[in-house]
Amino acid sequence: MGWLSPTGELHPSRFEPEGLGWLRGFFGGLVATCGMTYMGAPCTDEGAELGLHGRYSYLPAFAVWADAGWGENGYEMWAEGKVREAALFMDKLELKRRISARLGESRLFITDTVTNFGHRPSPLMLLYHINIGYPVVADGSELVAPSRTVRPRDEVARPGVREYSRFDAPQHGYKEQGFYHEMTADDDGYVTAAIVNPRLGDGGLAVYARYRQKELPEFTEWKMLGEGDYVVGMEPANARVEGRARERERGSLKIIAPGESVEFQVEIGVLPSGKEIEALRASVKKLLGQEGTRVLG
Repeated sequence: MGWLSPTGELHPSRFEPEGLGWLRGFFGGLVATCGMTYMGAPCTDEGAELGLHGRYSYLPAFAVWADAGWGENGYEMWAEGKVREAALFMDKLELKRRISARLGESRLFITDTVTNFGHRPSPLMLLYHINIGYPVVADGSELVAPSRTVRPRDEVARPGVREYSRFDAPQHGYKEQGFYHEMTADDDGYVTAAIVNPRLGDGGLAVYARYRQKELPEFTEWKMLGEGDYVVGMEPANARVEGRARERERGSLKIIAPGESVEFQVEIGVLPSGKEIEALRASVKKLLGQEGTRVLG
């Protein structure tokens, strides 16, 4: 279900932190994690030159292991590991990740725990870059989500904001568009968004992302319908994607205290039939009520 870019997988030593260098190793995949101390657009924040989307996806993992076994919810398979973004005299963050799935189900779970093991407060910016490509993204596909409001990320996206939820065939010269969604969570505090292709499978096929909104209050839609770079991203995050300096200016930059841990929950799965897709549409309609979605800008 995931999208792969033309870069292929690269060794962490190939990281280019300056400017847009992150893109030279952005191989896509189902999930590319952005962060941890910064993510979003390149910027200068308190004298620090920060490139695109942070260091996380280039950090080598350690303490990696995998196992499986029977539990209360059936037979579960999982892999765990850790990464650290740390430097002498600077921020010191560690992320422990567990990716798990249950036998017979068409979904997986990501549980991340970020800990500040240093002795000073640190910025914490985390984004889950969930990348969906063809054939789920195709002419006639759409985004189904409990979006209370949708607004363009920038002036490039403004002309396309009315068509934020609809996807066309690949286009020559297409410029990427980004949209910010204000989501409505369900009674359990989770948000579910999906990309639906009504022409696949038994009445349609969808890939959904479900995440806990408390820790991930922001959602960016990345719409890239260009020839050769044909992908749509569902991106729950704890910040917007304009860079750390802009987040600090807004007063919305998340800070993690020394010794503090924050847990993030993301579920990704497939809805393989029209019946399940219609159930999702009904739940979205119920959450939004009569007001529906307001498109701004």
